[in-house]
Amino acid sequence: MKIVVVSGGIGVPSTATMLGEHLGNAAQQALLEQGQQAEVSVVSLRDYAGAIANNLVSGFPSPELQEVKDLVVNADGLVLVSPTYTASVSGLFKSFIDTLDPKSLDSVPLLLAATGGSARHSLMIDYVMRPMFAYMRANIVPTSVFAAPEDWGADQSEGPLMGRVARAGKELATAMSGAARTRPVDNSMTSLPFEQLLANLSK
Repeated sequence: MKIVVVSGGIGVPSTATMLGEHLGNAAQQALLEQGQQAEVSVVSLRDYAGAIANNLVSGFPSPELQEVKDLVVNADGLVLVSPTYTASVSGLFKSFIDTLDPKSLDSVPLLLAATGGSARHSLMIDYVMRPMFAYMRANIVPTSVFAAPEDWGADQSEGPLMGRVARAGKELATAMSGAARTRPVDNSMTSLPFEQLLANLSK
């Protein structure tokens, strides 16, 4: 399975990217506990800022950006993380999402997360991000994760933030496992003649 982390963080280092890595690793660990292997890929949109802008203007992605878009839309599970700017996602994050086909994330298991300068911004996920991806019909897991500056301590392995990360990671792993189980479609009944279907029902 493939877990893809997409970070809209601008800075280096980026707390948004750090949070995304934690969440991707948590989902990977949860899948491992279920007996399933997964690899985690991290995409920092900062590295593709120019290509994203050119895609919006021209309507055509560069080969490098197309690779990123293919990676995202073909993922078995997504972790999307944005810093909070003016009570919304970063412009870079939104611009990248705008380059995707609105139907490309249909039913894809997706975990939402954000960072910000204050815990008061935590509702941005529910008011901005969740409606955005509900419109794209993604399978959004119930738990989202917001990290404020006070959530980052010296010991990253414990604390409330890591508890939320573990819970969200398990939810994403469960959604990915469910999506994998429902992927094969049994069309055996639809290929039977109508008379045969009626005969089967009468038995």
